[in-house]
Amino acid sequence: MHVGERGERDGNAMSTPVYAAIDLGTNNCRLLVGRIGKGDFRIVDSYSRIVRLGEGLSESGRLGESAIVRTIGALKVCADKIAANNATQVRAIATEACRLAKNCNDFIARVRETTGIELEIITPEEEAQLTLDGCVALLDEQTSHALVFDIGGGSTELIWVDSSAIGAPTVLGMLSISCGVVTLSEKYGSGPVSHDDYEQIVEMIDDRLHPFDKEHGISEHMAEGSDAGPVQMLGTSGTVTTLGGIYLNLPRYDRSKVDGLDMKTETITAISARLAGMNFEERARNGCIGKERADLVIMGCAIMEAVCRRWPLEKVRAADRGIREGLLFGMMRDNGLTAGGADSKAPLTP
Repeated sequence: MHVGERGERDGNAMSTPVYAAIDLGTNNCRLLVGRIGKGDFRIVDSYSRIVRLGEGLSESGRLGESAIVRTIGALKVCADKIAANNATQVRAIATEACRLAKNCNDFIARVRETTGIELEIITPEEEAQLTLDGCVALLDEQTSHALVFDIGGGSTELIWVDSSAIGAPTVLGMLSISCGVVTLSEKYGSGPVSHDDYEQIVEMIDDRLHPFDKEHGISEHMAEGSDAGPVQMLGTSGTVTTLGGIYLNLPRYDRSKVDGLDMKTETITAISARLAGMNFEERARNGCIGKERADLVIMGCAIMEAVCRRWPLEKVRAADRGIREGLLFGMMRDNGLTAGGADSKAPLTP
């Protein structure tokens, strides 16, 4: 897609505000550029690249030079796209890798000097809220509560939500655990994972979920069934969407088919077990995984397995949206603007 291909053809396009959001995670660098015009919200450009900013961070406590160079290269592309689309307001956030790195201030200064982008390190609580804001359109109106989870590169966030009220859902509780696909992959490697090792990882993650479950009575609420209202589980991350593509037997990933997809958890469990027995090359040959995710997907499966075992709902909904959309909608609200896209179940990215 050429920059400005959508929206620019509208005669009034140049008079409508353009917003840009950057989400820099432990594994990915993502950009979304959106415009409001004629009562709706349009994405005019987007970008995503795996940069592995957190590579080696768990051992050294620092962002490595190779990871920094890769990330700055991706952020330069983002800066060029932002300039080309004449974005009037930009928000760029960084998450777990920058929260943990001893040299994060130096990194942020280097990004500012080389790209002009001002990175803002957000808290886990802010990260969870932005994720929810971006995914709110996929919450089922027939459910009273939702458990939303985001499996990241360096951390995993869970949000327990009251979705019964009219208007914005209410966050009842939030948990951030320092387990992500990058940190676990560095510890357990990229080859086949034995059943015992896989179970050990799942149990380790479950130990961290248990206090959150007990504090908010999530399992008890789910067990009450229809008397308390049905509960939805919604997952947003590369792991969830990749599994969605495999679930549909797609030859290569297709966002339009996966975003909003309801998947049976028993099928996801079977897919995860099959992937765990594969080596790197076998996983990489799958068109929905590829070489860039072949060493990460199993750890994501283990995290998702732990979530689904502790809260065994029949299905989980996949969301190929999250922080970037939440950032855009937030900037628009701050400026007194609304967008149809914020409430739409249609795919937001081109």
